[in-house]
Amino acid sequence: MLQCKKILTSGLLAIEFGKSIEEMFGKKKRAGSGLKHSVIFDRGSFMSLDSPMSIANLPRSSVEQFGDSVLGALHHPNAANSVDMGLWDRDEAEDAIIRLFDFAISLFAIVLFLPLLLVIFFIIKATDKGPALFVQQRIGKDGKTFPCMKFRSMAADAEQRLATLLATDENAAREWAADQKLRNDPRITAIGGVLRKTSLDELPQLFNILAGQMSVVGPRPIVAGEVPRYGRSFEYYCAVRPGLTGLWQISGRNDTTYDERVALDVRYVQTRNLHSNIEICARTIPAILGARGCY
Repeated sequence: MLQCKKILTSGLLAIEFGKSIEEMFGKKKRAGSGLKHSVIFDRGSFMSLDSPMSIANLPRSSVEQFGDSVLGALHHPNAANSVDMGLWDRDEAEDAIIRLFDFAISLFAIVLFLPLLLVIFFIIKATDKGPALFVQQRIGKDGKTFPCMKFRSMAADAEQRLATLLATDENAAREWAADQKLRNDPRITAIGGVLRKTSLDELPQLFNILAGQMSVVGPRPIVAGEVPRYGRSFEYYCAVRPGLTGLWQISGRNDTTYDERVALDVRYVQTRNLHSNIEICARTIPAILGARGCY
């Protein structure tokens, strides 16, 4: 509880600091309506981003309703006439503020959680064969790949187990094809199940944030095989650094569909600022404690 209070206090100080810096530099308006001929959907209804009712043309305060619904922007991968996907000019001052926030929070969290990181590392080494860390190439900002780190939560022969399951279980194959997730995943170890349920397996990504490869808040880092599922919305994904937490984490995680996940990523990029990042961080704590969609 004391640690949570410290984190929340740090967050409030970061908000005040961010506001001061924004006033110093002057806030730029993010020209979201510059996206031409794109479409968004609201539970299956399509409209142009140029429409007055488009989420891109609404005041920012109207669309920052995180976690209550996934109704929002989705550049549908199969939509017709979805061309000329030019992104808006980035607010360099705001990007610099968010990067400073990321650096400060990740450094503070690494120092705070270092004993826990070491304990988890040695527990994994003692209870299961193989490395304690799982490192996989993921896609980051501007489409560049980076080595994304996690505590290993799966068996050393995870890929072989998955291939065998998908070849012999039609239901599992359909579930995997839909969302790249399995509720009853035979690859997960005993300690791995605990780590995933509590999201502790992602703590090593604090080092990715410190190195500038990830952000505290952003889309979840994806692998190359997931790019086709984003369609032309992939350009939204590439506009920012992937995050340790984000709208997906506070909106049900694995209980959402993949299309809904893409919608949340698009919404985040369209409304991104330091204040919204702090809000998402604050809402991540109860989301983790509730463990909704964690498997």
